[in-house]
Amino acid sequence: MVGRESGQVRLTVAEHSDRKALEAVVGDATGPGATVNTDEWGGYNGLTAMGRGHATVCHKVGEWARDDDGDGVREVHDNTLEGLWTGLRNFLRPFRGVSKKYLYQYVAMFEWGYNVKHATPGFLRALLGVRAAIDIRAPTFCPS
Repeated sequence: MVGRESGQVRLTVAEHSDRKALEAVVGDATGPGATVNTDEWGGYNGLTAMGRGHATVCHKVGEWARDDDGDGVREVHDNTLEGLWTGLRNFLRPFRGVSKKYLYQYVAMFEWGYNVKHATPGFLRALLGVRAAIDIRAPTFCPS
């Protein structure tokens, strides 16, 4: 799931990719009234019964994005998530094979990195568990 307004990603490794598994993931990641944009796969057909809005694009007829409200913005698409999967695939590629047992950990690292957005000096110090000896934001001058 990718939040259109928040820009945050929520990824789940599921044992199955059927309608029941999908509905569990969507139910955990979204609230009632959220709109879910998807392609036309039949497994998504139960989303409206879950209290989610559901807009689709039909790739079979060459549709990749659609402007439903006429404002000139093609808001119905699944391009963000398609690009995210490409990013995940590229993230996993250097590992040259990932065990299914540990896949969720690799996916969690990718999700975390995607959601961080900015690595500030304070964030990096906290991540590394170190205190800075100097304030790295302050300019350093060497006396001549």
